[in-house]
Amino acid sequence: MLMQLPRWGFWCECWTESLTEQGPPALVASFDAYSAPQADRWVAIALETISSALDADASSAAWEWMYDGRIDTRRALLRAEPCTVSLTDAGTRITWTIQPVLFLPLAHRQETELPACAHDFTPRPEE
Repeated sequence: MLMQLPRWGFWCECWTESLTEQGPPALVASFDAYSAPQADRWVAIALETISSALDADASSAAWEWMYDGRIDTRRALLRAEPCTVSLTDAGTRITWTIQPVLFLPLAHRQETELPACAHDFTPRPEE
């Protein structure tokens, strides 16, 4: 399905980063939200899902955000400001980012057939 016009929304990502080992952060998940409530709900659902597996401090921080910080996050998103929610659990930092974006009318990322223009692309030879 093709979108007809550009549409404002939010690009959401979840990253993890080891604080004890060297290495770059890893992208765990991404989500395209089309409203501020949908964007902060994505983070809230993730936190609710993992909160029982977190250590006491991280679980407390998760619930604190859900009861208090989520309101501030929603207000910032309604002003089209980027937001970050982060917590640390047993040497791992987990960070959710939400960025306001303009989704351009492209082929839906779930479609199985590529648009015709995709066949015009010629990849560079590997070096």
